[in-house]
Amino acid sequence: MKRLPMNKQPCPIARSLDIFGEWWSLIILRECFSGVTRFDDFQKTLGISKNTLTARLNKMVERGILKRVPIAPGALREHYKLTEMGKELHTVFIALRQWGDKWTFEGETPPNAVVERKSGRVVAPVVVRSLSGRVLKPRDTMMVKL
Repeated sequence: MKRLPMNKQPCPIARSLDIFGEWWSLIILRECFSGVTRFDDFQKTLGISKNTLTARLNKMVERGILKRVPIAPGALREHYKLTEMGKELHTVFIALRQWGDKWTFEGETPPNAVVERKSGRVVAPVVVRSLSGRVLKPRDTMMVKL
């Protein structure tokens, strides 16, 4: 079944998923956050077909999540870099990863952890906070029309 576009939905989650929600795109973005930038490295690391990888990278460039940058000044070959829009997905990825660590390993230890580069310490759980800093649970929030 063909997926319907969600870019006109009155929901920011649906519109966001329309941009990056296809699962190969999420896995490619995971690799971007790990420092992968070159087409060949994405393909080697992921085992994804060239056609699928090309389509997903092109879509993320068109949507503003990634940009193509020459590998060196004047070079014809390019690599992919996260844009500011793409970098802002980092918190989403950390939250999704932390959720997956907690709920998808069923008694196993996850194979790796996200740590702060400088200290080597595991990052704190991502939480939603009020403007005053209080941790908010789902029951503490609601959606309102603007």
